[in-house]
Amino acid sequence: MPQNHKIGNVTDRLPEKPRGVVERRMRAAYHTDSSVEAEGRLLTLARELERTHPGAAASLREGLKETLIVIRLGLPPTLQPTLRSTNPIESMRSICRERARNVKRRQGGQMALRWCAAGQREAEKQFRRVNGHLHLPVLRAALEREIQGESLDRGCDTEDVA
Repeated sequence: MPQNHKIGNVTDRLPEKPRGVVERRMRAAYHTDSSVEAEGRLLTLARELERTHPGAAASLREGLKETLIVIRLGLPPTLQPTLRSTNPIESMRSICRERARNVKRRQGGQMALRWCAAGQREAEKQFRRVNGHLHLPVLRAALEREIQGESLDRGCDTEDVA
């Protein structure tokens, strides 16, 4: 889950007064260079929120590891803002929804998939270049390392159980 979305989820569960402080602390944590440090800061914040705002604390803990992936991958700073947000995904979904609204007679699942694909093609025309796009090969390599590390970890777990 992108970080900006997580910040909104947490602050939406808070009264108006503490929102600014919590948002600043979360942003500061997400902008550290170490995922371990960021996780520590966010867990500290969750413990502080637990007593007075348990819903916000639970929201902060939910998917915490996933929100730290941008830091853990060690991506270049120019690429990070795009990956911290759901805006690119939400933009495409909005365009697809708009296109699907024109459908007058739906004829089953295959037709829905075709309209979805047509909406994505339409959305593609409106895409802009990703900031830091020259670093996309770095992202790919980092993701491949992450996936390889996960498969190695799973292999170890399997061996321990067997």
